Amino acid sequence: MTAKLYCFGESGNSYKAALTLTLCDIAWEPVYLDFFNGAARTPSFREMNVMAEAPFFIDGDVKLSQSGVIQHYAVEKSGQLGGRTPEEVREVLRWVLWDNHKMSGVAGQTRFLNNFLSEAKRPQEVIAFNKARLNAAFQVLDGALEGRDWLATDTVTIADTACCGYLFYPEPFGFTRADWPNIDRWLGNIEHLPGWQHPYDMMPGSPADRT
Repeated sequence: MTAKLYCFGESGNSYKAALTLTLCDIAWEPVYLDFFNGAARTPSFREMNVMAEAPFFIDGDVKLSQSGVIQHYAVEKSGQLGGRTPEEVREVLRWVLWDNHKMSGVAGQTRFLNNFLSEAKRPQEVIAFNKARLNAAFQVLDGALEGRDWLATDTVTIADTACCGYLFYPEPFGFTRADWPNIDRWLGNIEHLPGWQHPYDMMPGSPADRT
C-alpha cells in the first residue's frame, strides 16, 4: 500500500517530509490539503490529526504528524539519510531541532505574513523582527557549511532535508540565496540529488492556483 502525505505546495514543513520520503525511496502519494480554505480545521481532518496542520502522514497503521517525526520514521524504515554512529545520529538530530526552532519556525511565519496576507494586514514590525532573527540563523547555517558538502555528516541526511525546507521558495521572506555562498552551494548539491524536485512540482498547490 502506498503511503499518503497530506500536504500542500506552499508548506515548507510538508516539503521536508516529501523530499525525505522521496530520497529514502519510500513510495508515497500526495493528498492535497487545501489549507488556505480551512481544510486543516475541518472535523474530519481534526479527527485524524488533532494538531490540525500539515504535513500528516499515513503508512498503513502508522499515522504521524510533525515533519521531523515523519523524517525520522523515513530513516527508520529505509535505513537511509540517518547517522551511521551514535555521534552522527545526535549531530543530525541537533540540526533538525535547531531548524525547527531557529529557522523554519521563523521562516514559515515570515513568508506567510510577507506574502499570503493582504498588504494592508501585514505587520511590518513583526516581519522586520523575524527577518533579523532569520539573518542570524542564516549566518549560523552558512558558517556551518564552510568547506562542507553536507551539514551533519559526509553525506546527505535529514539534517539537510530539514534545513532546506523553506529555502527553495521564490516568495520574499528575508532570504536571498546569492547572499550566502555556502548555503547556495549546498542547495545546489541538494538540487542534484536523484529525485529532487522543487516544492511546487513535488506537491500540489501553489500561489498561482489562488490568483
